[in-house]
Amino acid sequence: MSVQTAISRVNIPALRKMKQQKQPIVALTAYDYSFARVLDQSGVEIILVGDSLGMVVQGHQTTIPVSMEDMLYHTSIVSKGTDRALVVMDMPFMSYSSVELALENAAAALQLAGAHMVKLEGGLDQLHIVEALARAEIPVCAHIGLKPQSIYKSGGYKVQGRGAQAAVQMIEEAAALENAGADILLLECVPKLLAAEITANSEMPVIGIGAGNACDGQILVLHDLLGITPGKPPGFTKNFMQDNHDIQSAVMAYADDVRSRRFPAEEHSFT
Repeated sequence: MSVQTAISRVNIPALRKMKQQKQPIVALTAYDYSFARVLDQSGVEIILVGDSLGMVVQGHQTTIPVSMEDMLYHTSIVSKGTDRALVVMDMPFMSYSSVELALENAAAALQLAGAHMVKLEGGLDQLHIVEALARAEIPVCAHIGLKPQSIYKSGGYKVQGRGAQAAVQMIEEAAALENAGADILLLECVPKLLAAEITANSEMPVIGIGAGNACDGQILVLHDLLGITPGKPPGFTKNFMQDNHDIQSAVMAYADDVRSRRFPAEEHSFT
């Protein structure tokens, strides 16, 4: 019996088992009830209510304007649309700038909005936050590589971890975050060989976006998968609507390609 049919609600032990058994984990973003239902019924393991909603739903140029109230609202309606998927809520910009604020906001994510896990951006600078959340038994997805909330500091949406020093730093960050209590790691826009090394040396599941196909799972922004993101889509995405007649078929095609490791292909990866 596969992990997919052995459990009713995806949880952290199930995701770890999938990693151990080398079963790729399928993740996507969703921002409302209807799309959450489609993803849940298509067998997606993780639904991320991303602060990417600031760009694809609200029309902002970055994720920074997204508020905690926005995230709680969208997470609450997504959670109502799921029976099986693990719902992860992004902690928006400055919502975890102190331990006290992080605990308060993460508690609201679980208690009020129905999330099962929170996600926060940052490496060594966020270890104390991850440790505090872990001590409070709040599941955490760490996020390194390209960090959209740091876009003004980093100077643009570009690949991270190129060069020996940057790669070593990211490897150290991943290990430190796991030791601090992170349950999942998201790698965004990272060279595929670096992502493969981090994945191989980690016991927690590693989910990639623009990080090659050696990660334990993959995630895309739903609007990119459907080909409806305004402007030029990121190079690591694929429009699955081109060869499918409806949204659920496109989502299921994506899931199949992730599980067979056909996606991401070379053209969706970085060196």
